[in-house]
Amino acid sequence: MKNPITGIDHVIVGVRDLEAARLTFGHLGFTLCPRGRHIGWGTANYCAMFQSGYLELLGIVDPAQFTNNLDRFLEGGEGLLGFAFATPDAEAAHSELAARGIAAERPKALSRKIEMPGGDVEPKFSNLYTDAQATAGLRAFLCQHLTPEMVWRPEWLTHPNGARGIVSLTASVADPGQAALAFGALLGPDAVSAGRGAVEVETGAGLLRPCAPEQLRRLFPGIANLNERPAPALAGLRVAVADAAATAEFLGKAGIPFARDSDRLLRLDPRQTHGLVLEFETA
Repeated sequence: MKNPITGIDHVIVGVRDLEAARLTFGHLGFTLCPRGRHIGWGTANYCAMFQSGYLELLGIVDPAQFTNNLDRFLEGGEGLLGFAFATPDAEAAHSELAARGIAAERPKALSRKIEMPGGDVEPKFSNLYTDAQATAGLRAFLCQHLTPEMVWRPEWLTHPNGARGIVSLTASVADPGQAALAFGALLGPDAVSAGRGAVEVETGAGLLRPCAPEQLRRLFPGIANLNERPAPALAGLRVAVADAAATAEFLGKAGIPFARDSDRLLRLDPRQTHGLVLEFETA
């Protein structure tokens, strides 16, 4: 396996009230799957599935069970908790990363029950967790979908706001140069470049933009209340839409205020999105 990573698989938004977040993101124009409950964990989710990747809203439904540190994250507020890289084979990815000298645990099985009207279904995954240094301290892992047909259903892929996929994730890091080295080792040196005010990492499907904390305000002009979580921390998600003008029309009719960077790019304030800067871009 030359490259164990094929792109950004999904992004995770940690929320305090999962049902409130469901209503919020539904109002923002996302079609959400029925609730999924992680087997053996105290967490549950709602997902917005895109043609490429997906957005996961993650909340605690039983604090007495394992929450994978979501409770600690939420002490600092809601927002982008982490993300997953896509891999076609977690076991082969583990071997490839070991050959590169990148420490990682053995793949771990995970499943969740989705509460479908006709009865629960149970998608299964194999997750591979690397050493934190491999992802510049950002919370990330590799995810292999063992039952993709259970979650990429045609009826879940159409969104009233026009969402189609993940364009980029922006994060604050203490040292962008060190982040570039880390992601270069993980994804290959050709994946890393400098551009548009931040380091850019091409994952194969979606960009990562690790930048210094002071760069965030230049990348997100007009946002007065950026998440003050200490670096390293994820801050912004850019979603591809078919036509930003049509998305703007939808948001306007829904009474949702937004900033317009250009005819192709819209931006929502973190107060409207449970803590993340959410952008929509024609792509």
